[in-house]
Amino acid sequence: MVTWGAIVLSCLGTLGMLHAHRRGWRPDVRLLFRVGVIAVLVVANLTPVGSSDTASYAAYGRIAALGGDPYVTTPAHLGGAYAHLVSESWLNTPSVYGPVATWWQAGAAFVGGERPWLTIWALMLANGAAFVATGNLLLRTAEDPVRAGLLWIANPLLIGVLVAGGHLDTIVACLAVCAVHLSSRSTRWHHDVAVGGLVGLACGVKISAALLCVGLAWPLLRSGSWRSAIRQTGTAALMLAVLYGGHGAHALAPLSAASQLVSKPSLWAVFDHVGTTLLGPRAAAATVSVLWPVLMLSLAGVLRRRVPQDTPAVVAVPFALAFAWVLTAPWSMPWYTGLACALAALTRQDRFTPYLTVTTAVLALSHNSGGHGWTW
Repeated sequence: MVTWGAIVLSCLGTLGMLHAHRRGWRPDVRLLFRVGVIAVLVVANLTPVGSSDTASYAAYGRIAALGGDPYVTTPAHLGGAYAHLVSESWLNTPSVYGPVATWWQAGAAFVGGERPWLTIWALMLANGAAFVATGNLLLRTAEDPVRAGLLWIANPLLIGVLVAGGHLDTIVACLAVCAVHLSSRSTRWHHDVAVGGLVGLACGVKISAALLCVGLAWPLLRSGSWRSAIRQTGTAALMLAVLYGGHGAHALAPLSAASQLVSKPSLWAVFDHVGTTLLGPRAAAATVSVLWPVLMLSLAGVLRRRVPQDTPAVVAVPFALAFAWVLTAPWSMPWYTGLACALAALTRQDRFTPYLTVTTAVLALSHNSGGHGWTW
């Protein structure tokens, strides 16, 4: 009940600050940053709240630190104090995260050793540092630094979701902001290569960052900049191939299993239930896997047309894809909105910000577990 109340109050506080900003309130950016950093420092030093994902991160990191393969070995096989903290839903599931995430987790486990609490603490601190770094970059590159500060570094709802939960989506958002900023100023071939490298690293954290690759390539193709699009996409694909090549193709296998999951309150939950009864589980899962990308792209097109015309396409298209993905994906979590929030913070457009904030809060209320595993 306490965490539910915190989520509601954080949502109202964020909406209130953004509304006040639209009416002319312009607080000192440096003050926003300092207040946000203090909040992040406090939250990063508390027990993870919102989900038990950090326990899974720690277990996968411990497996990798011991020389094992987290894409084959599960936390249950690891056993011991680490496995004891992992929720039953993920205890027998190998890692669904990319090689970069595995290195991140293994580094924390190297620090923690046999003490899972220290590994989790290291993950929380590192994630908090990534959140602060992203906030600093947004304040320096956004069209409206005040709005960027309210949407990211001083956003209590986002701090509660990303920092208190210690989620890897913070790193994806950080790399995405760097890639978009560099892409918007790209004039030479090596800039395209750098953008592709950043996108490849983001995909190496979570494969869902491939949306960023599509979002950056599409405006280039529309404008006729084929070479830039090919360089960016090719570099990202090469980077991803190299990253996964070190582990082997089997590292992609857990992603296939995870793609069949359907969460609540996803709009596909009812369809999955009815479809499983009428068509069988395999046919229902196959139908969902075909339909949801079509719906996502259609919704992204609608969102893109409603974004103000003066918004740079290099920001508007990735934002539309990221927000549409959160709304239409069968498996959607509140921390998935981190990418969309970071992209929205780069521009002055404010049309979708309230909807993005409310979506984050609704998902957080639906998937809040207090850090003790899923309850459904």
